[in-house]
Amino acid sequence: MAAAKTEVSVIGSGSWATALVKMLSGNASGITWYIHEQEIIDHILVHKNNPRYLSMVNHKLDNIHLTNDINHAFDNSHTIILVIPSAFLKGSLEGLMVDISGKTVCSAIKGIVPEYNQIVGDFLHNNYSLPYDNLVVLTGPTHAEEIAMEKLTYLTIASKDSSKAVRISGLLENYYLRTVISNDITGTEYAAVIKNIYAIAAGIAQGLGYGDNFQAVLIANAVTEMRNFIRAIYSNDRDINSSAYLGDLLVTAYSKFSRNRTFGNMIGRGYSVHFTRMEMEMVAEGYYASDCINEINQSLRVNIPVADTVYRILYEKANPSGEFNELIKILK
Repeated sequence: MAAAKTEVSVIGSGSWATALVKMLSGNASGITWYIHEQEIIDHILVHKNNPRYLSMVNHKLDNIHLTNDINHAFDNSHTIILVIPSAFLKGSLEGLMVDISGKTVCSAIKGIVPEYNQIVGDFLHNNYSLPYDNLVVLTGPTHAEEIAMEKLTYLTIASKDSSKAVRISGLLENYYLRTVISNDITGTEYAAVIKNIYAIAAGIAQGLGYGDNFQAVLIANAVTEMRNFIRAIYSNDRDINSSAYLGDLLVTAYSKFSRNRTFGNMIGRGYSVHFTRMEMEMVAEGYYASDCINEINQSLRVNIPVADTVYRILYEKANPSGEFNELIKILK
């Protein structure tokens, strides 16, 4: 028998997807959860938890429909939340036959689609005819691990259509999650991308032995770079010091849960980029973002020395210690 239509579909099986399903299950009348691997679905059906990510979360399956058919997942709900790492988004959607142009599509992906050097909203608009008015961006400061522990969290929901943002807020907000509404879909997406690069920088600094005093200077300079880069991409009256920009940068740069900081820390301690990528269980979006932002900036020519330093370390095999010795000469 065909599954009944649900209120929302979640596409992805990682820690952030798992946390979003946890929040949605308290408010949404029905959730379709797309997970590519059938063995994970089978495990959840028996044990009620994701065996790979946030396994401490027990899911209430009475309003959750699990599927490994991506077309069914997109067709089964009017509202779609994408939570696939940006590096795998193109491949994951290659078999998609469903017309998504009339649906509300939420991007909870904090990265650039590397094959196109586009943020997710632009990728969906250009390749799947999704109107920008139907796009919603979910951004931080959020770590899935703290949501799993029900620690107080603020989530920014950005959309050109405020009614869509408010509706998504109603699906997610609860006693430990509060939401902030924004109309800056471009700025929040780029902020969510570039902050991962600066988190890698913070991790490299930690791995090299720099202390908290220097970290503060590094991130203060990163804030200025982020503001100038996003302004060059799309200028509006955004407050770069608000939670969607500065807040997301801070939590990613400092948190023990930050995979990008962990990635950078290993590089700073002397591990190769190749070895670090192989060792990481989760995708460090900042690795791909560094290459993409560097290419985008070839035409913009914004002064972003911290991001440039990370790029040279990751892609030109520059020595982290030598690069930071040069960087400290120009930080303010």
